Amino acid sequence: MRVGFGVLGPVVAWDGDGTPIDVKGPKHRAVLARLIVARGRVVPVNRLIDALWAADPPPGATSAVRTFVAALRRALEPHRPPREPARLLVTEGPGYALRAAPDAVDAWRFEDTVAAASTVPPHEALDRLDRALGWWRGPAYADFDDEPWARAERSRLEQLRLNAVESRAGVRLALGRAAEVVPDLDAHVAEHPWREEAWRLLALALYRTHRQGEALAVLRRARGLLLDQLGVDPGPRLRDLETDILRQVDPVGGPASAGPERVWAQAAAAYDRTVVSGARARLESTVGLLRSLAVTGGSGLEVARDQRVAAIDAAEQLGNPDLTARVIGSYDVPAIWTRSDDPEQAARVVAAAERALAALGPDSPDAIRARLLATVATESRGTAGARGPAAAREAERIARRLGDPALLAFALNGVFMQTFQRAGLAVDRDGIGAELVALAARHGLTTYEILGRLVRVQARSALGDFAGADAHAAAADQLAGRHELPLVGVFTRWYRALRLAATGASPPAAEAAYRDAAARSSGAGMPGVERGLLPLALLCLRVWHGRPARFDDDTDWGPYLPWARPLVLLARDRPADAAAALRRAPEPPRDLLFEALWCLTGHAAIAVDDRPAIRRTRAALAPAAHELAGAGSGMLTVGPVAHHLDRLAAALDARN
Repeated sequence: MRVGFGVLGPVVAWDGDGTPIDVKGPKHRAVLARLIVARGRVVPVNRLIDALWAADPPPGATSAVRTFVAALRRALEPHRPPREPARLLVTEGPGYALRAAPDAVDAWRFEDTVAAASTVPPHEALDRLDRALGWWRGPAYADFDDEPWARAERSRLEQLRLNAVESRAGVRLALGRAAEVVPDLDAHVAEHPWREEAWRLLALALYRTHRQGEALAVLRRARGLLLDQLGVDPGPRLRDLETDILRQVDPVGGPASAGPERVWAQAAAAYDRTVVSGARARLESTVGLLRSLAVTGGSGLEVARDQRVAAIDAAEQLGNPDLTARVIGSYDVPAIWTRSDDPEQAARVVAAAERALAALGPDSPDAIRARLLATVATESRGTAGARGPAAAREAERIARRLGDPALLAFALNGVFMQTFQRAGLAVDRDGIGAELVALAARHGLTTYEILGRLVRVQARSALGDFAGADAHAAAADQLAGRHELPLVGVFTRWYRALRLAATGASPPAAEAAYRDAAARSSGAGMPGVERGLLPLALLCLRVWHGRPARFDDDTDWGPYLPWARPLVLLARDRPADAAAALRRAPEPPRDLLFEALWCLTGHAAIAVDDRPAIRRTRAALAPAAHELAGAGSGMLTVGPVAHHLDRLAAALDARN
């Protein structure tokens, strides 16, 4: 029997026919809800006890949990033979897990459907968004609004719901249905007055229904609320809309979605008719398309990555080194994050580029050689060895000699990726960012101008210059809005959460900002950025403010587990285990989070009195004494490096 679960409202379960399943009392529903929150991961019995009784469990709590689980199993799998193992609510290790299908939980279906809506034409997108929003029956996990274990998931889902409401309004605007959008958006901004995108959409809808005065009044109301209540100026999209309305131009050219669709269809059909199947030109054309697809975010970025490797493989099979080199080197998509989304795939691209370089030999055209070298430098991000830095230097040297602006921008991206030899190099990266901005602005290289701006956001944050970082973040957002580049918002939203944390906001407010940034970045198609970043940001904040590193057992730390685990074990009063975990932890990778992970290492080393680790940490961090630890990522911070160096020095002096 197929079982479905609903958490977008009170927690319920249905059988395959949609008939409600009796999941007994509130404690049974709490167990079920806690397992759904874990998304298939094991929840230890002790965590279930905490969820059910908080700080005051009864003497027979463990037996009670087993009883609740047994009752849930009977309800969810009523036809399972007595001695056959459960297939849905399973026992594993120290606890239980719910092995539900990906589409069995309405919240999971909601996320997938909303993400998929961004990849289809407007009419289909509207159908999907309407269907997804129709699954909401009330606040998520409505039975458990006061439970700490449900709070973060409730907040995340609510942010996704609000995003979906605004996405649906945007699609309806694109379809020319502005009049029917106005009442819904009016109610939406009244309930959620801090949503800038909602104010923008409402003003745009009013303007498109020939209510220019009301549209300007809405923008004035939004500005007043933001300034008076939050002390911040409206974002660039609100400001740009006001300018466009005053100039009496449509910001996006009106509801003309049929025009671009028709142009695209006709051009694609002509290409199919003209360029024969199997022609080599198709591979090069494919790479050009993938470059555009990669900056759309979500599934577009994922498809671009996969198809890029497929195109390289196809080119190599043809045995033409020149073609292979062009296919590899034409994918000059700007890269800002120094942890690869797919390290195995990146290694394959590097290996193919090295094979192409060897096949072409030293007499190959300099421009092609430089593009292959820049690819090696960029795709070697976060790896050890001398090849990446050497390739970056050689690509830059060739590009400067040739005087090719686009090639130099690509090469500088590789240089940026290899500027992490040690801590404290924010000034060097700021210089790279400044050159990228000037070069790209001068030659109309929009995506590289955005890259330069984001590099400078990171570098100025590391140096504590938030006024400078603000200016670059605003410029990046403005360019992204003008050129429909949604991935930029992932980085600027995280930056604004970091800024809040670094400039004196209370820890709860900073945590909320980090959670919001993570929720709104979900589905961006960048696992190298997304996985483990939120708990790492929260851990850094708690370490900085001297708060315990208490996290659920099922927290997904992603690649940051080796440096988080000692601190989590210390928060559970397990110093011996923490010391062992610290000894096993490798040195942090030389990337944007290098200083932050060293600070976490040092904090744990002081707590367990691991003096060799304290000395290593102090030596690694010393060159960054003038920076904010981790802020160079543009995502999070552990506070001033100098503060950590002082604590490390004091710990060493205490035994001398």
